[in-house]
Amino acid sequence: MHDVVIVGAGPVGLFLACELALAGCSVLVLEREPEPRSPWKAHPLGMRGLSAASVEAFDRRGMLPPLLTASGVPARSGDDATSPPPGDKPSRPRSAGHFAGMTLDPAMVDVAALPFRLPGPAAEGVLTTLEAVETVLSERAYELGVEIRRGVAVTTLTQDDDRALLGDGEHEYAARWVVGCDGGRSTVRGLAGFEFAGTEPQFTGYVMLADVADPGKLRPGFNLTPTGMYLRMPAAGHLGVMEFDEGAFDRSRRPDREHLQAVLRRVSGTDVTLDEVRFAASFTDRARQATTYRRGRVLLAGDAAHVHSPLGAQGLNLGLGDALNLGWKLAATVHGHAPDGLLDTYTRERRPIGASVLDWTRAQTAVMKPDPHAQAIQAVVRDLLATRDGTTYVFGRLSGASARHDLGGEHPLIGRNAPGLRLEDGTRLGDLLRDGRGVALDLSADRPLRRTATGWASRIRYASGPARDDLGLGAVLVRPDGVVAWAADGVPDREAFERAAGRWFGLPSSSKSQELV
Repeated sequence: MHDVVIVGAGPVGLFLACELALAGCSVLVLEREPEPRSPWKAHPLGMRGLSAASVEAFDRRGMLPPLLTASGVPARSGDDATSPPPGDKPSRPRSAGHFAGMTLDPAMVDVAALPFRLPGPAAEGVLTTLEAVETVLSERAYELGVEIRRGVAVTTLTQDDDRALLGDGEHEYAARWVVGCDGGRSTVRGLAGFEFAGTEPQFTGYVMLADVADPGKLRPGFNLTPTGMYLRMPAAGHLGVMEFDEGAFDRSRRPDREHLQAVLRRVSGTDVTLDEVRFAASFTDRARQATTYRRGRVLLAGDAAHVHSPLGAQGLNLGLGDALNLGWKLAATVHGHAPDGLLDTYTRERRPIGASVLDWTRAQTAVMKPDPHAQAIQAVVRDLLATRDGTTYVFGRLSGASARHDLGGEHPLIGRNAPGLRLEDGTRLGDLLRDGRGVALDLSADRPLRRTATGWASRIRYASGPARDDLGLGAVLVRPDGVVAWAADGVPDREAFERAAGRWFGLPSSSKSQELV
């Protein structure tokens, strides 16, 4: 019996598998598709944007260099992928994304207004492909001893107080815990009886790779029109189109050339001609979310827990955030040292983040609707995006820079992704998080937390010394997922640190002779 069986070998399932295996859990991943490669994962159809927060997650687990290589991102001249860019202050982003097809100007982002931002190798997002992400994660999973079985379609799921049992019609797979990472039409979600609530679609979207007879009739980039939106991407023939039909297209069938051409002509207002459609798929802006991410011994992550339109390109990043949040908590539960209720904080923390993303995509749909009211709102939004504050706000939402889990506590850093602190000796916070433990950074001169942190040495890595830019902090406790659990300005309160460490990492070891790392 495995500690955890994960259903779904996409980026979310693979990242979660790596997190669990890094923490010493036995992990089996079951994937329905027999082969990992697909045109929908490769360039150009598989292009995805990783936010700075997601890139930082790869960096903190030592997977950023292979990810950049697999993504075709050249290393900076004379530097390596794990060093920060030159300068003491964060630089302005090279790109800033879009809101409802309205592109943000990166020059309008007020970097100084972004909370607790420091320069580092993961200060920017990365344009990559699903194939690149899955290749890096698969290789890492194999290194960590994860077993991945492909061509396994789960059809049954039962659970009791001690275990869960999955079946594919021929074999059974027993586990102490099951996590469904099997996409928007999740089999695990249905078999385990999760409620999936939300709103119905306003539009049908299409993505295609086609031979276009007259591509000059379509303007490059995002184009909002009186009937919807179309997107002509940089790769030849890679097109997206959205028509506000309340999701009327029957998505059980593949859209053919005649249908796609008719929709594209209606939305673009041109007589453009598609000679041949090589690949095509449809989607909607249906927005649904599981009312809880856990039922007994079954949990959900990624699209299995929430579905929404691709507007804003946040689905992959949201799912990776789920995996990062869940991994260390489930591992602590498996090993028996989790404090009471730790696993339940997964739903409490991640469900509001997911709900926020769903509303973010709903807002974009409302702005794009082809009616006078929406177009009036669109004009207002354009005016707001022409301001520094408006652009910075939207960029903060898209990049994850403004995300904050509600963990309680008075310090404004608590609940946020930890800034890229760097000690004077060159040690980075990202380096300290590499082995999946939490980190206690003691930045004050007399190291008041040194003896106290010893009790959690197997779960919290202690490091001390002055930082190149300490942001006024005296100490900070960072969870394995990179989220700040506790922080103090000036001289830290040892008792406050103990309470925070106990809350997230359980009781300290009875032995005080463990060696500090």
